[in-house]
Amino acid sequence: MNELGYNADVIERQLAHVPSDKVRSAYNRAEHLAERRSMMQAWADYLDGLKADQDGKVESLRQRAIVN
Repeated sequence: MNELGYNADVIERQLAHVPSDKVRSAYNRAEHLAERRSMMQAWADYLDGLKADQDGKVESLRQRAIVN
């Protein structure tokens, strides 16, 4: 996702890498939510494409993002 230009903070948040400060962590649960949804939709679309691919050719996520 880094290669596709997604913000590193968005990626880290989606991976549940949270600050050690419990209070800050609790308040930031929905941080970057719209960007995270978009990123996860791109990932889901990529996986769907791999599943549907019948000729065995695997296209990289970056190639798929450029085409779409």
